[in-house]
Amino acid sequence: MRQNTQIALRLKNSEDGFALVAAIMACLILLALGMLVISLSTQDIRVSAKIVGEKRSLAATEEGIHSLSQTFDPQNPVNAPVTTTRADGVSNYTINYPATVPARGPSAIPLTGYSIAGGDAWGQLLYNISVTGRSTEYNTQVTIGVGVGYGPVDITTRYH
Repeated sequence: MRQNTQIALRLKNSEDGFALVAAIMACLILLALGMLVISLSTQDIRVSAKIVGEKRSLAATEEGIHSLSQTFDPQNPVNAPVTTTRADGVSNYTINYPATVPARGPSAIPLTGYSIAGGDAWGQLLYNISVTGRSTEYNTQVTIGVGVGYGPVDITTRYH
């Protein structure tokens, strides 16, 4: 009986399996740390790609606004959206013209110094146009609203 007790005490105080358990725990900790580093780096790459895509979309939108300022004719406004592909081939812009020509009233801005005797009022017609730039490579888009004024025009509300 005494010999069995000594064997049991020796097995209880033995540290032979501890090294294996410690090695497995260290491997699991290193694996978790590696997965965290990979996750953070791929997330940074996704954020960077989104920023590049939004910058390309913004550049396309700015080109659309520039084109709008050069080609807009308030006497003959276009009623359909116009889409143009940029020279880079992976981005484009769309100019969304208003469906109707602005009428007198809230879509007209009065101009100071243009009032003529007799109650006539002069102002600018306001065209609310949106320009949307898209990057097809990064699947991003940016929309900017542009207000274009044309005048002076007679904005009197009375019937002539």
